[in-house]
Amino acid sequence: MLPLAGNQTTYIMSKENVEKLLIAGGSDKELRTKYNIIETKDDFGATANPDGYDFTARELDAALPEEDFSFESYGNPRTRGIWIR
Repeated sequence: MLPLAGNQTTYIMSKENVEKLLIAGGSDKELRTKYNIIETKDDFGATANPDGYDFTARELDAALPEEDFSFESYGNPRTRGIWIR
């Protein structure tokens, strides 16, 4: 098996971090609530990084369509359809 190029390894790790956050938010109401109120993908990623989920808005953009998810929020209270339950 050939090793992955540096940027491919980074993308795979970032995608895994996005998925870990979406799974954690699916089972943890407080975490989900914290992230549901965030307006932008940049702020979403900036909040995720100190929480141990290392990814950028661009990497979030790449990962969401793979799961057929949209970042759009809806409802009252606000929620997003990105959480894996």
